[in-house]
Amino acid sequence: MTTRLIVVGAGPRAFMLVERIVARLPSPATGGEVGAPDLEIDLFDPHPAGAGRIWRRAQSPLLKLNSMAQDVTVFTDESCTIEGPIAPGPSLIAWAQSWRQGELPGIEIDDELAAAEARGLRPDSFPTRRLHSFYLDWFAQRVIASAPAGVAIRVHADTVAAVRASADPCGDGPHSVGPSGAAWTVALASGTERDADVVVYALGHNGRTPDAATAGLTAGAHREGLVYVGPDFTADVDLTGIPEEGDVIVRGMGLAAVDLVVLLTQGRGGRFVETPATTDRPAGLRYLPSGREPRLHLGSRRGVPYRSKVSSTIQGEPPRRDVLTPEAIAALLARPEPLDFERDAWPLIAAELLHGHYRELFTGHPERVTGTWPEAKALLQTYAWDDPRLRTALDALVPDPLDRFDVAALDRPFARDSFASRDAAHEAVRAHIIDDLELRTSQDRSPAQGVFFAALLSFLALSEVPAARWNARSRAESLPGRWHTFFSYVASGPPAHRLHELLALADAGIVRFLGPDVDVRIAAGAGFEASSPRTAGTTAARTLVDAWLPGASAAESDNPALRQLATELGGELRVRDDDFDGAIGRVLVDFEGRVIGPGDAPHESLFALGPFTSQPEGGAFTRPGIDALSFRQTDRIAAAVTARLGLPVAQLS
Repeated sequence: MTTRLIVVGAGPRAFMLVERIVARLPSPATGGEVGAPDLEIDLFDPHPAGAGRIWRRAQSPLLKLNSMAQDVTVFTDESCTIEGPIAPGPSLIAWAQSWRQGELPGIEIDDELAAAEARGLRPDSFPTRRLHSFYLDWFAQRVIASAPAGVAIRVHADTVAAVRASADPCGDGPHSVGPSGAAWTVALASGTERDADVVVYALGHNGRTPDAATAGLTAGAHREGLVYVGPDFTADVDLTGIPEEGDVIVRGMGLAAVDLVVLLTQGRGGRFVETPATTDRPAGLRYLPSGREPRLHLGSRRGVPYRSKVSSTIQGEPPRRDVLTPEAIAALLARPEPLDFERDAWPLIAAELLHGHYRELFTGHPERVTGTWPEAKALLQTYAWDDPRLRTALDALVPDPLDRFDVAALDRPFARDSFASRDAAHEAVRAHIIDDLELRTSQDRSPAQGVFFAALLSFLALSEVPAARWNARSRAESLPGRWHTFFSYVASGPPAHRLHELLALADAGIVRFLGPDVDVRIAAGAGFEASSPRTAGTTAARTLVDAWLPGASAAESDNPALRQLATELGGELRVRDDDFDGAIGRVLVDFEGRVIGPGDAPHESLFALGPFTSQPEGGAFTRPGIDALSFRQTDRIAAAVTARLGLPVAQLS
């Protein structure tokens, strides 16, 4: 009899899960066809298979990944500590190289811009999303083709509207799984229905209904005849309403803001040119405007863009976890009381970042210090990360101020600064960007790469702590708002060339920097007004863009299936302690991805993975060779799904 699995979504997350399921099934490569299952896997998504909504081909060729081609993969490798079989495959750069050499028969890149890009792609290139869509499409087709006999994988351009129980989905009732009585009925937007023994929600980022602040700005803008663009995915925003040559306030300086700037400058006909060095000016980048660009006034809480991607390489001792070791994680988990991020985790993260920086400085650049790494390490292990005595002792060993490292200044570079004028704030941000590029793109400053790896290893280490072990405040605010945002700011920023472009736009008068702690209000009859308690003066404009992604809230999602999952089928993640009580919009799942139902019992045949769940989320594509969290999560869920479906499994080594 046929067993049926339905996957809600068909983007990268969904196909990475299906690949893990298929890898477990018997096939000639994994032990023959004996006992091959009769299994149907149906994926539903209105967007292209493999790429999904975010990475779909139909978007501007100006938009890029913020990862290098050598740092993107959808395949497991020998670093993965997973139960399922390792099934290696090419990274994005290796795939492009194979395509160039004619080793991928049947793969046609039928977009000339993308084909030209693939022909010239280097390991350190930042690919366009359009080229990336071809890689993800190829991956999806490869997964479908790899299905063993008896397994059918089908993709449907449709939207799941609702899922309802048709038997006994919680527990082990006789009709909860199997062809004799499907557990779920899946209703589609097209009007048809499908039965399923197991349903998995495997969606990436979705939009959401406006929160109160966004709704208030929308209503106020309508009342005053202003233009307001709320949080959204930049590729989906209609920018035609943003006037040419007008003033625009942009809140947010992360990746969404960078994309917005690209679309409103190069996307409106402007271009960048390299300028040769002269006797009084070094070589650089110059922006030639088209005359259709607005004047963009950029500000945010930090007041600076996300840190540039690091292009240097480690030349000292290899990165390692010195502070957030397995023993340290075990000690955290052994504590009887709930863990508090600020008290229990942040001091360890900060100390790990210090170790990462100074290990690379002392072992990779010994000529620039007056002591040894064992001496510096002893200091790091003697004093707390924020003890002034540690800073004094390390400064004595490190003559160059640019070689010194301050965790607090990394996080909030203008935390102690005030500015006498808007011009002063603008120049301070501009100088900060220049210094950041020097620190993160020069091989002489490779300790920045040590900090990156320390942040990455810290993220992976803390992913081992179950969500239930954190106290309410940490789960609701500190982890998503402090830690994940900090990690993205430090480790997932834009390519260096985007920041060079931002400087050129500032030189051309197209971009102005507002500085930190920017707030915006609607001044009756005057439009939007941006101000900061630490910068004198205000900036007025009739257009405001909030340039950040919508929060990952299932309960408020614009996806009907996710809303139903959070409000009916699953228990929305609710956190409660002495000083916090509330739901935070994400679906509660257990370690294997089973959705926890309203009665606090797991649905044995309903699973979910993605940013809308309570599991930790990396928020970026998988980097090869790092035992990536995404592979560990999908492999665990694949194991639970195949077990629930009662499928035979290949011999696992």
